[in-house]
Amino acid sequence: MTPNRHGSAVVELPNDLDVLITRAFDAPIALVFDVLTKPEHVSRWFAPDGCEMTKCSMDLRVGGNYHQVFVTDSGTECSFRGTYLEVEPPSRTVETWVFEGRPHLDAVETMELREADGVTTLTTRLTFRDKASRDEDIQGGFDGVDDSFDHMEDLLRSLLDPQGTVPA
Repeated sequence: MTPNRHGSAVVELPNDLDVLITRAFDAPIALVFDVLTKPEHVSRWFAPDGCEMTKCSMDLRVGGNYHQVFVTDSGTECSFRGTYLEVEPPSRTVETWVFEGRPHLDAVETMELREADGVTTLTTRLTFRDKASRDEDIQGGFDGVDDSFDHMEDLLRSLLDPQGTVPA
């Protein structure tokens, strides 16, 4: 049985503009890419605990747009949107990133996947236009990121073993 990686996302601030988030998943790279880029999957894992996903659209092509919305248990709507700048299945996407609650904090998001020995590592880099924007964005912390990645791990497990059986 593969290890449970819940809560294992690593967040780093490598310079004044970037937030770097890394998480490993026990799944093949092609499946992880699909779970990151197909609305039928993203709608099942993107929202953190206590939130409900209400919109998930993704046009996965250079120039295509995405839009994801979830509502918190207190009724606050959180909306993210952007445009794909690069799409290189199954290893990389680059897109603009805007959280509509703070649109002045726009960034470029790069998601890169690497697989080794059946484990796929996702590295997400958000590059903000200045240090003040990056620092304002990180004030809220990253609890929601771990929640979302934990949901993603659970979804990957269910897709790899839809019967819920434990391999011998």
